[in-house]
Amino acid sequence: MKILYEDNHIIVVEKMPGIPSQGDKTEDKDMLTIIKEYLKEKYEKPGNVYLGLVHRLDRPVGGVMVFAKTSKAASRLSEEVRNKSFNKTYLVVVNGKMEQEKAQLEDYLWKDQQKNTSYVVRENKKNSKKAVLDYEVLKYDEKENVSVLKVNLHTGRHHQIRVQLSSRGHSIIGDGKYHGRESNGNLYLWAYKLEFAHPTTKERLTFIDLPEMKGMWEELKDIDEIKNNIEIKNRK
Repeated sequence: MKILYEDNHIIVVEKMPGIPSQGDKTEDKDMLTIIKEYLKEKYEKPGNVYLGLVHRLDRPVGGVMVFAKTSKAASRLSEEVRNKSFNKTYLVVVNGKMEQEKAQLEDYLWKDQQKNTSYVVRENKKNSKKAVLDYEVLKYDEKENVSVLKVNLHTGRHHQIRVQLSSRGHSIIGDGKYHGRESNGNLYLWAYKLEFAHPTTKERLTFIDLPEMKGMWEELKDIDEIKNNIEIKNRK
């Protein structure tokens, strides 16, 4: 487990693709359990270890996550999520060339519980929820016919980025569930930046975590913004 930051209140880590954020019906080891075991061993804690799940990443998605080590930290971070001052930025590689260099996408999504799949639907469909994101094109590779996007989420709906982009004909590379082309089992969606106020000091923190530069992620190497971020030290 790669730890980006830890203090008495929070722990910020890299979640690798394929690991659930929390326990699910597969009973595979999840991030919540992994970190609890780490804390129990490191601090020799007896009994159960408290760890608050503040936000989630889909199982096939990797990137930066923060967990709360106290109930007070969990409550304050959850409030930031509700107030939309908890900012998550993603990198994504999609099929094709985007029609606009920058845009905001707004849709209503409905989740099919049985299929664990979401769909863009009419606003008045029962149980549908509004989904909003904005994106910026960082690079278009004509040879591969792929675009690298930076995506900011304004809402946290089920499979939101995957569904909204797929519905416009720009499926994420490796996302078979939403018609993306195969790529050796890799889903090219990564939560690379997390920004929030520390729950006790109120200092604004920014954590950056980039995927390993292989496969389609090699497209990141010559993007100026990403090269600059590689040099940024995670703030503590």
